Amino acid sequence: MNLLDEFFDGQPQSRQLFNILQGMAAALGPMTLRVTKSQVAFCRRKVFAWAWMPEKYLHRPAAPLVLTLALRRRDTSLRWKEIVEPVPGRFTHHLELYSPQDIDGQVRSWLQEAWEEAK
Repeated sequence: MNLLDEFFDGQPQSRQLFNILQGMAAALGPMTLRVTKSQVAFCRRKVFAWAWMPEKYLHRPAAPLVLTLALRRRDTSLRWKEIVEPVPGRFTHHLELYSPQDIDGQVRSWLQEAWEEAK
């Protein structure tokens, strides 16, 4: 069993959503994945996105997967669950994903923006 399989073990809905995200991100250009105990990071020279399962931390029902993106601006979409500015000029956006339909063209454009900024 590889690290991704271990990370998503017993979470088929989360894995399905992740696979869609991974395919979308891979289509942008070169990138790698870094799997840790808590999340999967999408990397170029810098990390540009993270996928994680909030149920691991909340210990209650939650979205099957959250996509976290690092952008140099605060996006105004109402789709974001939360936006924080951990350092000046760097905004971390959290998007809850429940179904494949949530991973649409808008998500693709946000991923591309984050990917381009991670040079």
